[in-house]
Order: sequence, then C-alpha cells, then structure tokens
Amino acid sequence: MELTILVFLPAAAAAAIMVLPRSMEQNAKWLALTATVAMLALSVQMFFAFDLNASGYQMVVDKKWVTIDQFELRYALGVDGLSMPLVLLTTCLSVASVLVSFSITKRPRAYFACLMLLVSSVVGVFVSLDFLLFFLFWELELFPMFLLIAVWGSGRKEYSATKFVLYTIAGSAFMLVGILTLAFAGDTFDIRLLSEEGRIADPLIPLGWVFFFLFIGFAVKLPIVPLHTWLPDAHGDAPTAVSVMLAGVLLKMGGYGLIRMCVTMLPDQAAEWDVWFAAIGAFSVLYGAFITLRQTDVKRLIAYSSVSHMGLVLLGIGALGDTGLTGAAYQMLAHGLITGLMFVMVGLMYERTHTREIARLGGLARQMPLITTGLVFAGFGSLGLPAMAGFIAEVTVFLGAFEKFEWAVLASILGVVLSAGYVLWTLQRVVFGPVKHDWDGVTDAHHWWEHTVVVGLVALVILLGVYPAIMMDMLEPAIDSIMVRVES
Repeated sequence: MELTILVFLPAAAAAAIMVLPRSMEQNAKWLALTATVAMLALSVQMFFAFDLNASGYQMVVDKKWVTIDQFELRYALGVDGLSMPLVLLTTCLSVASVLVSFSITKRPRAYFACLMLLVSSVVGVFVSLDFLLFFLFWELELFPMFLLIAVWGSGRKEYSATKFVLYTIAGSAFMLVGILTLAFAGDTFDIRLLSEEGRIADPLIPLGWVFFFLFIGFAVKLPIVPLHTWLPDAHGDAPTAVSVMLAGVLLKMGGYGLIRMCVTMLPDQAAEWDVWFAAIGAFSVLYGAFITLRQTDVKRLIAYSSVSHMGLVLLGIGALGDTGLTGAAYQMLAHGLITGLMFVMVGLMYERTHTREIARLGGLARQMPLITTGLVFAGFGSLGLPAMAGFIAEVTVFLGAFEKFEWAVLASILGVVLSAGYVLWTLQRVVFGPVKHDWDGVTDAHHWWEHTVVVGLVALVILLGVYPAIMMDMLEPAIDSIMVRVES
C-alpha cells in the first residue's frame, strides 16, 4: 500500500493542480510541495522500516492486472536494498525541485503538474516488479520532461527537448525488443521470475544480442560516450528544477537498469561484456573530464562532469563483484545529491546574474556568501574530497575494479585528478578572484526555501561521506543476492 501511495500521490497532485481555478494557480506550488513532503516522509518511514536482515523484495504489492494470451501482466511493486535508496534519493530531490521552482510565474499550474507527473513516473521505474510496467513508467517520463524543457527552458529549448526524446525513444526501441524476447523465453514479464536461474530458455534471438539491446537502452539514459550528446543540450536549456531531477535521478534509471536487468537476468552475458564495461567506463571518465575543461557555460560544464562520473558507475558494474557493484550503486546516490546541489546553486546564481558564461562571472563570493558556500561544498563533493559522499563512492568503485581492471582504474584516477582541476578552476573564476562591478547590486539567497534546499542537500552530502554505513548496510545484501546469480 505504501508503494502505491508513493507512486500515485504525485500523479494525484498533478490532477488536483490542473483543476485549480486560474485565480488560485499560484497555490499550485503549495500543492506540489505538500505532495513531495508527504512522499519524503513516507519514504523515510519505509527506509527505517526496511528489514536489513531479510533477502528479496519487501513491502510488495502484487495484483493481477490483465491477461494477454499466455501472459498474466501484474501490477507488482516492491523495493529491495538496491531500489530503496534510489526511491529515497528521488523523494529528497523532488522536494528540492519544488522549492527551487517557487519563483516560477509562467503557467505555474501546468509547470507543477508536469513536475509531479515526472516524479510519479521515476518512482514507478524504481519500484516496478513487472517488466512491462517498468517500461510503461520508463516511457511516461518522456512526456513531462519534454514539456518542462520545451516550454519553461531557455536557449534552444525546443531542439534540446526534441533531441532528448529522440535519443530516449531510440534506446527504448532496443530495450523493448530485449524485454519481449526475455518475456517470451521466460513465459512471464515478472522481473522476480526472470531473475531466477534457468528461467530463460530457447530465446527467439541469441541472449548476447538481447543483452546488447538492453544495454543500449540503459546506456543512453546513463549516459555513456558516445550516446551522451543529448545531455549537455538538455541541461543547458532546462530550468533549474528539471536539471536537478535530470542529473540527480533520471540518469540513475540507466545505472539501475544495467544492474537490475542486464547483470541480474543475464549474468553470463554480463561476464562476457565486463572488459567492455570497464573500457567504456574508463573512456567516459577521461573524455568527460577533458571536455569539461573546455566548457564556458557553467551548466554545460556540470553536464559533462556528469558524463565523467557516470563512467565510474559503468566501471563498477564491469567489475562484477560485491565491492564494485556496491560502489556503482553508491556512486549513483552520491552523484545524485552532489550534482543536484550544484545545479541548485548555479540556478540561484543565474536568477540573480542572468548569465551562465564563466567569463562574465567573478568575485561573487562577496555578494553571495551562502550560494558560494553551497557551490564550494558541491564542488568538493564532486572532486572526491574525504568526508564527502563522492569520496566513499569513488574509493569503493576503485577497490572493486582494481584487481580485475588495473588499467581502467589507473585511467579513471587520472579523470578524478582532472575533476579536481576543473572544479577548482571553475570556483576560482566564478566566485573568487577580482570583484566585477557588474554584480555590485546582486543579492544572496534570502528566501526560506532557498536556505532549506542548500542546507538540506549539503547535510546529506556530508552525512553519506562520514557515515556511509547508513546506505551501505542496505545496499550490500541486495548486491550479495545479485552476486549469487553472477557466480552460479
């Protein structure tokens, strides 16, 4: 019951927002905030109620949905140690996204309704236990995301929104072929049954191709080089809240799919692809870092840094070991919080300066001490400073991958060194250095909702850095159950 509420509460809030009379449309933000705070409270309660000693899925909802030929499609929801942290991450960033959207005045009803529908679809992806239900939620996310970028974005917003949809649909087409092949081979769409050893027999196409099709669908969303080019455009032109959700949560759908579907359902094929995972992951880390150094727009800089950090996720998955997979999952959590914080800071800065060009900014620390503090914490987290969530994630990935792929780890460490370079160089140019008198009149973050987001996200980044066991203890049993399939 809790999961059903978690999935459909934001959708219900979207419906309620759309029927608000025009004279009350400014109340849309309060409805959205109420829904997301309720989701956060419910997910926190579920997090602490989660039994760390139990294996498999918990809080399961499983009802017959519809029967088509021999397939009984089920409305099946559940969480385990892999999905529960991602659900909590989604609800945290949903509250942050609503709060940083309080200044939206253009068609607020439609904006907050789209944002709530986006939240509903993303949560649905993480908790679905039926493969077709998973795919429906995966595709549902495209509609609100397209509108949020195309209507409320800036720059080449229609182009960026269209490019995002086309890339995702192309990846989804490959994914759908893989899903249908697995369903016909296993005679079910149930993710739990398809993950059982020996369930998939006599596929219509070789399982190696099925693995490749699924990999393409998830790799587009992660994204990995060379399937990443939609990301800088989408980030550069999206409003702040959408960038927070895109970097913080939507990219994690790709990593979650790779672990949940590719590795768990097709472990033999994953073992054959491990060296490619490591090579592509290491290349993405280096490529993303080098390209980030060339950026002149702060949001595009953060977008390319995300490509680099998602390469670490792929490297951890390629290790196909307890430590590597745990590191990959932890990297998704750490990156979601850190990059979400970074986009919030850049968004608050843009609202006051109306520019993201690094060359035009400078000396803002004197006018914006709180925004600068949040940006510095986000930057230090991104470069992997100890006591920050990013450090724990990177070290765990490297420890898990080093024994198997020393060369990939060494290359990725160079990428981490480069990340320190571009983070510190960006901070020096944007917020430190000589004061530019163009910004003499700008103000710091002063609204309560801005303070709440900054303090909350900084606290979480530090918490996961100094006390990683709060998530590791939940992730490890889930990863152990996956490793049983990989090693069998």
